[in-house]
Amino acid sequence: MKKVCQWLDIQVGYVHNLEKNLAALETTMEELKAKRDDLSRRVTREEDRGLQRLSEFQVWLTRVETFENEANNLLSARNGQLQRLCLLGFCSKSLILSYRYGKSVSMNLREVEKLNSKVFEVIVEQAHTFEVEERQLQSTIVGQKEMLENAWNHLMEDRVGIMGLYGMGGVGKTTLLTQLNNKFSGMTCGFDFVIWVVVSKELRVEKIQSEIAQKVGLDGDEWKQKEKSQKADVIYNFLRKKRLLLFLDDIWEKVDLVEIGIPFPTTQNRCKVAFTTRSKAICAHMGVEEPMEVKCLSEDDAYDLFQKKVGQITLRSDPGIPELARKVAKKCCGLPLALNVVGEAMSCKRTLQEWCYTIDVLTSYAVEFSGMKDKILPLLKYSYDNLEVEQVKTCLLYCTLFPEDDKIPKEKLISLWICEGIIDGSGGIERAENKGYDIIGSLVRASLLTDVKWYGTENVCMHDVVREMALWIASDLGAQKEAFIVRAGAGLSEMPKVENCNVVRRMSLIKNKIHHLPSSQEYLELTTLLLEKANLTNISSEFFKSMPRLAVLDLSYNGNLFELPDGISQLVSLQYLNLSYTSIRHLPRGVQELKKLIHLDLEETDNLSNIDGILSSLHNLKILNLSRAGFSLDCNILEELQTLEHLEILTIEIDLQQGLEQFLSSHKLTPATRNLTIRCMQLESSGISLPISMENLREFNIVWCSISEIKMGTICMESKTVSPLDNPRTSCFLSLSKVIILDCKCVKELTLLMFAPNLRVLSVQFAKQLEDVINKEKSRHGEKSRIVPFRRLEYLLLGDLPELKNIYWNPLPFPCLKRIDIIECPNLKKLPLDSQSGKLGGNRVIIRYTEKEWIETVEWEDEATKIRFLRSCLHVCETQNQDQQTHSSVPT
Repeated sequence: MKKVCQWLDIQVGYVHNLEKNLAALETTMEELKAKRDDLSRRVTREEDRGLQRLSEFQVWLTRVETFENEANNLLSARNGQLQRLCLLGFCSKSLILSYRYGKSVSMNLREVEKLNSKVFEVIVEQAHTFEVEERQLQSTIVGQKEMLENAWNHLMEDRVGIMGLYGMGGVGKTTLLTQLNNKFSGMTCGFDFVIWVVVSKELRVEKIQSEIAQKVGLDGDEWKQKEKSQKADVIYNFLRKKRLLLFLDDIWEKVDLVEIGIPFPTTQNRCKVAFTTRSKAICAHMGVEEPMEVKCLSEDDAYDLFQKKVGQITLRSDPGIPELARKVAKKCCGLPLALNVVGEAMSCKRTLQEWCYTIDVLTSYAVEFSGMKDKILPLLKYSYDNLEVEQVKTCLLYCTLFPEDDKIPKEKLISLWICEGIIDGSGGIERAENKGYDIIGSLVRASLLTDVKWYGTENVCMHDVVREMALWIASDLGAQKEAFIVRAGAGLSEMPKVENCNVVRRMSLIKNKIHHLPSSQEYLELTTLLLEKANLTNISSEFFKSMPRLAVLDLSYNGNLFELPDGISQLVSLQYLNLSYTSIRHLPRGVQELKKLIHLDLEETDNLSNIDGILSSLHNLKILNLSRAGFSLDCNILEELQTLEHLEILTIEIDLQQGLEQFLSSHKLTPATRNLTIRCMQLESSGISLPISMENLREFNIVWCSISEIKMGTICMESKTVSPLDNPRTSCFLSLSKVIILDCKCVKELTLLMFAPNLRVLSVQFAKQLEDVINKEKSRHGEKSRIVPFRRLEYLLLGDLPELKNIYWNPLPFPCLKRIDIIECPNLKKLPLDSQSGKLGGNRVIIRYTEKEWIETVEWEDEATKIRFLRSCLHVCETQNQDQQTHSSVPT
């Protein structure tokens, strides 16, 4: 009878004690979670020291997680269940449901109390992990200490699951990854398995699976009978509860970790994958947001490695060898692969003559150097072979025509590709240019080209050893050395001697001393001839007679070239003619015969007096640069320009008022204008009204003018015509990225800049009457429509503006701003900045100024703004600033 009463008491208690049990469950669960969290942090610290958690503790953690989920479900139903109770908790409106719920609460409470009472004297032990396979390293490693430390720290960050190391072939990626692997041979840092797999060019998933299976002990007869998907399941189920560090060396395409069976690295499972690749794009495909580039060695580190490979006995064998050794090392441009191969080859050469000969070979035709064809170039050629599109490969080979270490302007390079027919320009030049930029991006991501910015222009560079590889490929791996004749910077005084002219397809004689071009041999297959900076003074009328396929001719930067032979008319296939920065006095009538000409560049031909009657004959002309040409654009020339029905890109400079009026009223020329300069005009009464049709305008310059106002044309809206200021939602100059105002009198504001949302560079100097950059009264409609100016602005230069009081009346976000230069602007007391300005992407805005008194009188928006920007203010002397401005109107 007693047992029956006890049983009844327990059953009734499930309902009667429900409220008390729920409170106890909630309290005990909180205590258990705190205990769980404390112990988990402790075990994580111990695992990082190489210890391993006890299985007993892992089982306890799993049970805690199970009963935590149960308790959460029970507690979430608490309010509804308590409302069912009646008669002071002794009964329920739904007795069966309350009984079942109360019993679950009581049993869950009992388990939670049991888990909470568990005491762990020990939670970790010495790890029984397999021994990390230490990999053999090169005997000599130089210049990777800092990179190794950075890579290690990055890999070990909790937030990093996948780390990608990218760089060109032979730069030391595998060496760096090997060093990371070997650091784990003495300490596993809590990883259960550290596995190294070489992937290489041909990705074979089953090969990777087999290597992993072998290293974790899963291989055997049964394993060999499984399909690829089954193997992935076996690997996953084995590793999913373990910490894995996987090194993948030399990947050429995305490696699908799920397909292999690798648990995807997360902060929860704390697994990691580190890989090497030559392609930055592969890093993105693998989900790496912050890939680490492995760069070539610095000049000092490169010479240090080279010396160690050559050896001190050889270096000391003649006092002149160390100096020559530094020159040879420099030819390797910091590429460890080249330094190792060339250094070893030179270790037995102990006479000055041998070293001089080596420098000559490396300068003229490096392919002939010992080890180049069998050890260096084939390895680099893998990157070339991995380019999937033949067009991209051709574009890379074309880059070899430029000198070593040359900064190749992207815009010019793409124009050459278009005119050579590598890129199809028939669908429009802008579309073709976009394709060109896409190709350049592919080559940069493949570590075959490097992005370089130079005085505000976008350029690419080609590593010298990559250039040698590309030249080797262009010559059909050396079988046809004369297919690409590249003697850029070779100091030639005459045209090079060619044995078989019929195989020559491209020739580059940039930066030489060839004063005279005589009548030439027959170059029947020649398509490109680059003679930029060749020091030309005279070209024979017979020189061009046997070049029927020549499409590209660059004669730019030959300052002593005054005449162009009439024989140029024989270049019936010519599509690109660059005469910029020459002293040409007139264009011969033969130019009229260049019916296929697409691109004509006459920039800075200040001796060129007249081109009347020439342009109208060039019916296919699409790109024309007349910037700073010697002749004035009068009405006759402008009428000729309007006859060019295919003209898409025009760079123009105007210094005649009548010509300006005719130009601005032209519906043909204004939409095609990319760069416009207005120079030396008196426009105090009329000002300038830029047509909104100039949607392709990228650069706008006004210099040495007297001008009352710079404004925009009108917009047609249904039945009325309005100013853009009255319809501020309309952005008019979407392409405009650079504006330079220099020595302009009378102009008081530049409010039209509100409607240039992509403006990146603004330079205003010597505008003595300028009061506002953006005038508040004139832009009041813009303010109402919430236009925020200068959202893309990177550089702002304001110089010698004595009346300037305002840039803008409110703080602006300036998300892209990098630098502000303030020179002699005594009345500019407030900058449109607050503490949040210029913060996108962690930019640090630098404010440079020339007068110490000015910075002391600046009125900051608040104390936080003052503290933030004063730290990045830099005082510079005016002469220093002017020196920099002589190089470029863009702040450098």
